[in-house]
Amino acid sequence: MYYPYFISYIVLGFLITIPVFLWAVGSGQFRDQDRARFLPLEDDGDAAPVHLSRASRYEVGVLIFLVVTGLITSGSVVVFALTVAGR
Repeated sequence: MYYPYFISYIVLGFLITIPVFLWAVGSGQFRDQDRARFLPLEDDGDAAPVHLSRASRYEVGVLIFLVVTGLITSGSVVVFALTVAGR
């Protein structure tokens, strides 16, 4: 059976989610909940373009790496499950 692979895939995803969630809480992502409901109403037409700092570029790189790793892992689990189930 291929159920242990799906269970390990879910556990691995959960273990990756925990530090990401703790980082979001620590960096204040959820601090101001009332502000979020008014964001679509703000007019930022005159705002200057935002320049990414080195830390922001690093975060973007890590997020892209996580997305690519997740897609590769998902694809490999599906391919493995299909090849094992096909026997």
